[in-house]
Amino acid sequence: RGTVAVLSTYKPGASAFERLTLARKCVAKLREAEPSHVGVILPGADEAERAAFAEAVAAAVAASNFDPPHFKAEKDKTPHIGSLTLFGGRKALDFTRTLAEAEGNALARWLTLLPANHLTPAQYLGYAKELARRERWKLEFLDEKKLARLGAGVFLAVCRGSAKRDAGIVHLSYTPRKAARGAKPLALVGKGICYDTGGVNLKSAKSMFGMHGDMQGSAVALATLLALTRLKVPYRVDAWLAVARNEIGSHAYTQNEVVTASNGVSVEVVHTDAEGRMVLSDTLALASRGAPGLMLDYATLTGSCVVALGSRYSGAFTRSTELAKAAIAAGVASGERVWPLPVDADYDEALESQVADVKQCVVESEADHILAARLLGRFVPESVPWMHVDLAASEHKGGLAHVPTDVTGFGVRFTLNLLLDQGLAPR
Repeated sequence: RGTVAVLSTYKPGASAFERLTLARKCVAKLREAEPSHVGVILPGADEAERAAFAEAVAAAVAASNFDPPHFKAEKDKTPHIGSLTLFGGRKALDFTRTLAEAEGNALARWLTLLPANHLTPAQYLGYAKELARRERWKLEFLDEKKLARLGAGVFLAVCRGSAKRDAGIVHLSYTPRKAARGAKPLALVGKGICYDTGGVNLKSAKSMFGMHGDMQGSAVALATLLALTRLKVPYRVDAWLAVARNEIGSHAYTQNEVVTASNGVSVEVVHTDAEGRMVLSDTLALASRGAPGLMLDYATLTGSCVVALGSRYSGAFTRSTELAKAAIAAGVASGERVWPLPVDADYDEALESQVADVKQCVVESEADHILAARLLGRFVPESVPWMHVDLAASEHKGGLAHVPTDVTGFGVRFTLNLLLDQGLAPR
């Protein structure tokens, strides 16, 4: 009757990443036949293995049902898989969280794939407003005038080269109906550079191609907020999206300028293509004023992190040993793997400036991923538990784990495991 069967073996004790990768490959093979329904049989597996592999297949099927932005004259006719049936097993399985993660991941990928002229800062704000109305989030937009009043000179330096004055910080808040007593908020911060030319230190054509995706960190923060809203977590969640474009123009910021952030730290500009850490600096400082119980920031920040780890892992940077251990565990358990990198204080020697509190970066780019994390730490008080995630795995050719597209939306599944399974939800 046209049924297609895919047979696959797996090794006992397979990791989450291995399970998700196998599930992605099986679903990709099935999709060649354009199925509307999928059934899964897992013979020989114990209940724990059965549940783990069933969840991997559910995640892979959901990720494959993704509809990317489409601007071709001919409509995309790729059908979705409408249902998934699991055969065998004695325990009921709940995929509520898997589907919440999948919805968030799809949002992150969709936003990231939008062309630069379809996701300007103003258009991004429009999408955020639409989501806020639908999800009943509170929304505040700190435009350039408000940021100037707040003294956010480091953020504003990046905006100066843009002809349109639409940059700013989008602040979204989810508040549960029944909040846990005394729970501090969770802060999610994301780099939202909607296009990155490199500024005055202009990128080459090869390096500039694809820079409409330099806002994926903000998309992951927004997507994680959506997933946590779906799960109705009992604590407030704030998402801070640093939305801007890094462009060239007669007013663009230049090397050797000194600008001052909202927390009073002065920064000497060294390279205008290190704009991500500039917009994040003020955003982190402003987000810190709410004294969150945990702060996570996401950014496609440095090429050096990709050099260090490749595109299969993302880098994690934190001052807390407890957070570093939890990050490794969350990466292993979720299949979105991260690896902690050093943030020792002696790296600051490279960032010493003769005219400002700190240099933005160094020209030589040595250990740039670590220096970027050290700079960002200047804008987060020691009292705030904080982790910076450099999204080296934001793009991986052929997909990664359960996600079949080159743009991976990496971070949503990792963060939910960090919060819900590693015990790091705000208290």
